[in-house]
Amino acid sequence: MYDLKYNNDGLIPAIAVDAVTNEVLMQAYMNEEALQKTLETGEAHYWSRSRKKLWHKGEESGHFQKVKSIYADCDRDCLLLYVEQIGGIACHTGSRSCFFNKIADFGDAPGNTRVLRVLSDTIKDRAEHPKEGSYTDYLLAKGVEKICKKVGEESTEAVIAAMKGDNAELDNEVADLFYHLFVLMHARGTDYTKALKVLENRHDCGADTPAREAKPKKNK
Repeated sequence: MYDLKYNNDGLIPAIAVDAVTNEVLMQAYMNEEALQKTLETGEAHYWSRSRKKLWHKGEESGHFQKVKSIYADCDRDCLLLYVEQIGGIACHTGSRSCFFNKIADFGDAPGNTRVLRVLSDTIKDRAEHPKEGSYTDYLLAKGVEKICKKVGEESTEAVIAAMKGDNAELDNEVADLFYHLFVLMHARGTDYTKALKVLENRHDCGADTPAREAKPKKNK
């Protein structure tokens, strides 16, 4: 099927990653039946080597994986699944990702876009489970007009920091701006994934070509 190269046991490694953040969630195996079930249902199915049976991810935990796309690597001996992880948990230990055992760390890592998901989820949680003294709850209670004013203030402060040539201050002000924009999007019933989709539509994000600059589209 699809000229895939299965090993001697009829299995092929399958890596599941978050379709929004590209965060690696887990690695399992598929046989032809598991892949066919995944294609038919749109939900991840794997082959359990320990139980010797087909495994519908989430069948016991409820943490299903809705598959958005599937790719094979250049040798066609490994699969990559872009998924929406239901419940936010992929690992049987209760962790979001199975990859939490650090082996080595070679210096400071750059900031990771998965924090955008964490920020968005935190704002949603505050809205659903208010906490006394929460600044997020305060902003949401005040409404869109108040949040917009804060977005404007943070934008101005970012500009001032840039004009001063203070990059450390600029980083902090941009982080503040991100936060207030996320609160604004939640208040308006949208989230950052929609903005990311707009960026994808403006730029070529194919794996085999570099992104090309695109000018923002203006409504006529």
